[in-house]
Amino acid sequence: MNTTIERKRMHPQKFALYVAMASIAMMFAGLTSGYIVAKGQGNWRIYDLPVVFWYSTATILLSSITITLGLRAFKQHNIPKYRFLITITLLLGILFGIFQALGFYQLYHLPQPVRVDGTRSESFLFIIAGLHLLHIAGGLIALLIVFFRAFKANRKEYNATGLEIVANYWHFVDLLWIYLFIFFMANQ
Repeated sequence: MNTTIERKRMHPQKFALYVAMASIAMMFAGLTSGYIVAKGQGNWRIYDLPVVFWYSTATILLSSITITLGLRAFKQHNIPKYRFLITITLLLGILFGIFQALGFYQLYHLPQPVRVDGTRSESFLFIIAGLHLLHIAGGLIALLIVFFRAFKANRKEYNATGLEIVANYWHFVDLLWIYLFIFFMANQ
C-alpha cells in the first residue's frame, strides 16, 4: 500500500519572519534581563510612566483586532471592508506611534527629566525604547505598503501571504509593547 503524505510547507518569507521575530524577542529578553541585573546593583532611579502609555497600549491592541478582521475580509474577497479595516489599522498604528513619542517626550520633560545620558536606569529605558521605536517604524512602513496595495487598481490575484506576514509582524510589535509596558510597570 503506497500512501503519499503531502506536507504543507511554510512560505519561506514567513519562516524568515519567524526567525527574525525570535531573534528580536531574544534581544529584548537580554536587555530586560540586563535591566534587572543593573537595578539590583543600586543607584537606580524610579520614575512613573506617563498615562499616555496606557492609551498607546489600548490603541495597539485595537489595531491588532482591525488587522485581523482586515485579513479575514481580504481572504473572503470583501475588498471594500478590507480597505476600510486596513485604513483604520494604519491610522491606529500612526496614533500608537504618536502616543509612544508623546510618552517619551513627557518622560524627558518631567520636573526631574529622564535623560538619555542620565543614570543606568535611564540609559536602559531609552535603549530599550529606542529599539522598540525602530520596530514600530518598520511595522508602520509595512502597514503603509499594505495600505497602498489595498487601493491599487483592479486586483486579479488574492494571495494573502504578504498581508499575513505584515499582520504577524504587527501582532508581534503589539505583544512586544505589552511585554515592555508590563515590564516597566513592574520594575519602576
